[in-house]
Amino acid sequence: MRIDIITVLPEIIESPFKHSIIKRAQDKGLAEIHVHNLRDFSEDKHRRVDDYSFGKGAGMVMAIQPIEKAIETLKAERDYDEIIFTTPDGGVFDQQEANKLSLKKNLIILCGHYKGIDQRIRDTYITKEISVGDFVLTGGELAAAIITDAVVRLLPGVLSDETSALTDSFQDHLLSPPVYTRPAEYKGMKVPEVLLSGNDKLVEDWKHDQAIERTKTLRPDLYKKYLGED
Repeated sequence: MRIDIITVLPEIIESPFKHSIIKRAQDKGLAEIHVHNLRDFSEDKHRRVDDYSFGKGAGMVMAIQPIEKAIETLKAERDYDEIIFTTPDGGVFDQQEANKLSLKKNLIILCGHYKGIDQRIRDTYITKEISVGDFVLTGGELAAAIITDAVVRLLPGVLSDETSALTDSFQDHLLSPPVYTRPAEYKGMKVPEVLLSGNDKLVEDWKHDQAIERTKTLRPDLYKKYLGED
């Protein structure tokens, strides 16, 4: 998979991709992540990428010219399955969306900034608009990092234990069950006996029951999805 990220602030987003699982995915040739400075595509002599909003709205708007040039430059080199815009008014990103995107080959992520981008870009180029939650960030860089991390870790070969991703929270609209490690008893606190039983069927049943109970208590909205009510 190749992910091209277009941003006004490349310094913010480069660090998360230089460590841990995402770095290993790149080192193994399973993912390419390229960060592009939007200012490099500006034809303004001061490399400006924003301008005032028509209609006297508050805040600046990302200009159409540098974004169009950035996207067209990338599209001239390869085909893209999705051109994603990170924006608070996009569809909320979840595990199911991450699963879908992990099946793609090439993605562009355009990081929102200021009061947003010229609507003509959204109408002409953007194929998917994504929000990471019902709140507003200073820019879309952190959202792009979240999307990239969630997607890349699902690629075959990225995780040393590929079944790990299949048991993550949200994969089946359930939270993960509690997890424990050694020692079996610490200062009077004991690991549930069932996990020490060696009976795989009992362990799996316990984990499933715990996942259901945790979801029902902590995320009743997800529990409804699990029941098929949403």
